[in-house]
Amino acid sequence: MCTDSDYMSKFAFCSSVENGRPPDPADWAVTDVVNYFRTAGFEEQANAFQEQEIDGKSLLLMTRNDVLTGLALKLGPALKIYEYHVKPLQTQHLKNNSL
Repeated sequence: MCTDSDYMSKFAFCSSVENGRPPDPADWAVTDVVNYFRTAGFEEQANAFQEQEIDGKSLLLMTRNDVLTGLALKLGPALKIYEYHVKPLQTQHLKNNSL
């Protein structure tokens, strides 16, 4: 069971743990990003990440504006994706890589 952090709790890659931690989002391929959002309940919006070829490194560089306007998503889901997924992933990545 994956218990490292809440943002990964629903993530399909929790079974794949490296050094006691889930894989770093910076290492995710486009398909990993798409699967993350599908698993998080954003099936329809996940296709936008596929179409734009957003991999883990790109995801971690995305700004709020990128998510709200660059992916051509409806505003409600876009806000949720940024606030509850992209932003926490960025924060966790920075925290894990500053240790």
